[in-house]
Amino acid sequence: MSFKQTLRAFVICAGLSGAALGAVVPAAPALADEISVTQWGTSMYGAPYAVAMSEGLFKKAGIDITSIIGSGGGGTTVRNLLASETPYGDVAIAAALAAQRQGLDVIIVNTGTRSTAEASLVTMPDSPIKSLKDLEGKKVAITSPKGVSEMLLLMALKQEGVDASKVERVASGGYVNGLTMLEQGAVAAAALIEPLSIIRAAKYRTVVNYGKLLPPMTTSVGITTRAFAKKNPEKLKAIIAGRAAGVEALYADPAKAAEIVGKAFKLEPAIAKIAVDNMLGPRMWSVGEFNQAELDRTIDGLRLIGEVTGPVDWSKLLDPAFLPASIQGKK
Repeated sequence: MSFKQTLRAFVICAGLSGAALGAVVPAAPALADEISVTQWGTSMYGAPYAVAMSEGLFKKAGIDITSIIGSGGGGTTVRNLLASETPYGDVAIAAALAAQRQGLDVIIVNTGTRSTAEASLVTMPDSPIKSLKDLEGKKVAITSPKGVSEMLLLMALKQEGVDASKVERVASGGYVNGLTMLEQGAVAAAALIEPLSIIRAAKYRTVVNYGKLLPPMTTSVGITTRAFAKKNPEKLKAIIAGRAAGVEALYADPAKAAEIVGKAFKLEPAIAKIAVDNMLGPRMWSVGEFNQAELDRTIDGLRLIGEVTGPVDWSKLLDPAFLPASIQGKK
């Protein structure tokens, strides 16, 4: 017999009322929820979630998000969220499309980030590489084949009229690994991302900041399973609304947001402030609305790396029904 059953028997024997039982046996506390965010703690994708948790904005929206499941991105994030009791995740758009191709019944319910401002390509300070054109006949470190770093490189080369076939891409396995290859002379340039690029700013010279060259594009999206959305619409709406409030709070008080992000991501205060400030101009974080042009630009990039080959039927992937009413029709 469970503790509660034993206590109920005691109450009945003692002649206590059901109301008294309610007073004796406290209601179980509401369970906290955990969601997934790609590159949590190492990329600025997750800043709105840190702000929303710290400022109680998720609770205000109706859900208690207490922690984030981080991952290295891609399929790992999708697997994490599918295994979670609250299967919502902020993932790269390529990961969302890959999940659909694999037969997973996922839907995109909000936009996360809409700029490539945190990504760049760097070289050594004394390198002769001054522009993307100078990379012809050279090797460049990307993190992995068909990853975001390769996609952005190819998009930038196309934008600048550089023949991508003349630039050899070398998979390093990670940003730090690529920097090691650069320092050892194995490559002429390497992909980099904030806040790592800020922390190591004195060691390298920027060849191109992608956010300054490429137009806005959808870089991460919020996804969930169709089954979860159907069964838990109010919980899903609360997650999206809480994050949206986090975005608004971040833009309203970036100094305070930087303090929160610094603590959450274990960054020096000065580094966190620069990282947040650098994302304000390009308006990196979306409150959640879908922008067709920005979605399509990302698809164009994914075609360059072979991640997308045919047309994308957004009507089968996007579901704006869970966005706050104030932004559902926003473009």
